[in-house]
Amino acid sequence: MTQTMNQPLLATASLTLAAAFALGFAAQRPDSGGVQAGLGYVSSAQDAPDVDGVDVVLDSAHSRFAGVKDGANADYIPVLAEVDSELFAIALVTVDGEVHVVGDGEARFSIQSISKVFSMAQVLSQLGPDALLEGIGVDATGRPFNSIIAIEEFQGREMNPLVNAGAITTTGMIPGADADAIFASILANLSGYAGRELDVDLAVCASELASNQRNQAIGALMHAYGLIDDHYERAVEVYTRQCSVSVDTKDLAVMAGTLANGGKNPVTKRQVLDPELVPRVLAVMATAGLYDDSGKWLFSSGLPAKSGVGGGIIAVSPGRFGIAAFSPRLDAAGNSVRAQLAIRAVSDALDGNPYHVTPR
Repeated sequence: MTQTMNQPLLATASLTLAAAFALGFAAQRPDSGGVQAGLGYVSSAQDAPDVDGVDVVLDSAHSRFAGVKDGANADYIPVLAEVDSELFAIALVTVDGEVHVVGDGEARFSIQSISKVFSMAQVLSQLGPDALLEGIGVDATGRPFNSIIAIEEFQGREMNPLVNAGAITTTGMIPGADADAIFASILANLSGYAGRELDVDLAVCASELASNQRNQAIGALMHAYGLIDDHYERAVEVYTRQCSVSVDTKDLAVMAGTLANGGKNPVTKRQVLDPELVPRVLAVMATAGLYDDSGKWLFSSGLPAKSGVGGGIIAVSPGRFGIAAFSPRLDAAGNSVRAQLAIRAVSDALDGNPYHVTPR
């Protein structure tokens, strides 16, 4: 969430990500219904997938990728380096509200940069799309997510809400009398998407507050260019607390499912976000959701997605399902290795790619 990845620590181990993709997807998606060996392909119909088929697919993907050892935990936030690297969970929530979880579904972890999606949605809802376009921008920067060079190059503009400069600015735009009031609003918003009351991992928060000097510099630069007001230190503090919110994989899948369901939580049936705003959120996720590898991810999966350095990733198959996966080992770009493999495998098996159209 804050500082540059330790590249040697994130070096590959026994199986490269490319090789794992090749292992997982040697068999191509069939053109019609049936069961695909190993992944249980269900249907090409664009609706909620078959319940029994989902369980088969999740179990198969979890078994296939549990042995992948590539990457390493983020260590620039000290407490994240201590998380059990073997934890691995996948969850899927259909637009009909069916919940499926496999693996270490009870494991709690910090939401980190995935929270940026929902603070962006909050600003869209409270202040409107123009505030986002004029105050931050929505273009991919072409730089690392915590880049200071990008801020200087564009004088604080031409950012997007999913890189740190844009995310801190987004948090600074949320109305509130003080830091506690603003954070309470953010936490209530996140809880609405998750369908339950969320809280903060205090150990993660303390570790991040003690090591967020780069984000403090980013906040100061955005203030210098007039994008954050005089309370930029408050924006950085609230943003840090926001990234420390504790979730499990099911929570993230419900949050993704809410976006898949036009902003209506498929479990609680509460309309959390105006359906007219959902495409705007998904568009930014598609172009900037997986840090430097966003283009590669969209090319290979077609799914709007967002990762966090805590090891979680969410992805959205619009009108069908939301999916999340969690595993702490990250690649050099800061994205969970196993989570990428699992989400793509599940989506391919369930024909979740919104760009995949069967000719008539």
